[in-house]
Amino acid sequence: MNAVELVPSVHSSEIVLPTLPPAVVENILRNAFVEDAPYGDITSATLLPASAVATAWLVAREPGIFSGGDVFTAAMTMTDPAARVEQLVADGTAFSAGQRLMSVTGLARGVLTAERIALNLTQRMSAIATQTAEYVKTLEGTNARVTDTRKTTPGLRVLERYAVRCGGGHNHRFSLSDAVLAKDNHLAVLTGGDPAKLTAALQSVRAQLPHTVHFEVEVDRIEQIEPVLAAGVDTIMLDNFSNEELVVGVAMVNGRALVEASGNVNLSTIGAIAATGVDIISVGALTHSVRALDLGLDIAIEA
Repeated sequence: MNAVELVPSVHSSEIVLPTLPPAVVENILRNAFVEDAPYGDITSATLLPASAVATAWLVAREPGIFSGGDVFTAAMTMTDPAARVEQLVADGTAFSAGQRLMSVTGLARGVLTAERIALNLTQRMSAIATQTAEYVKTLEGTNARVTDTRKTTPGLRVLERYAVRCGGGHNHRFSLSDAVLAKDNHLAVLTGGDPAKLTAALQSVRAQLPHTVHFEVEVDRIEQIEPVLAAGVDTIMLDNFSNEELVVGVAMVNGRALVEASGNVNLSTIGAIAATGVDIISVGALTHSVRALDLGLDIAIEA
């Protein structure tokens, strides 16, 4: 069963997609063009008349959930500011194989110079949105939410995180600067390996934080849960717990903090993990192991 059958559309009035910051998108694209065409597109400049105009369509070769309309538009207008670009399918909406997603009319040189960058990014973003939608569908009927992780492509995090939202998922902290998330290695250094020092050490950290900073702590053993909760954390991450252990952990927390499950999460396991009662399930696979969706640019040259 494909994602379109699972999720006819995740784009609705109930889902508010964040706006991609234009300056960030522009910076990503400028870096991409420096990499792909550092001194221009010699092929297009040599083969195509400067005045040639092309109309092209971004066409789906397989079904999925679309993400990246603004990125496609920005890529095309960066090589031809006068290009006319139209988004035919809204971000977060399901599409079928053969469907036209975007159209562009502009100088042929500009369209072809931007083609690969526009395709690379929309293919990846749509793949992330499509895979996220499958995870979200699996959690229907539970109170758990799917979130991404920091396992993103360096330089593309803002796009990949946006794509997760297009698929109906949620975002974790955006960067190391956004929240405190103490993991096992942090705790080892903080306590010197002495578990008896855990609560006091975390309370000292809590006292240093402004009230606006979220405080999350990862645990990998049930016996760590009570000492961590005693420090007044906001979220406790149960890392690589079995489903039986997750049930016990959720009961121990008993609403005193949000409970996040992490580790060994995939489409075949996430339903059972959600059934344990956790609030959040973080899934690195949303961004770190997707296969680019097959989208193509079909082009017609005008006189």
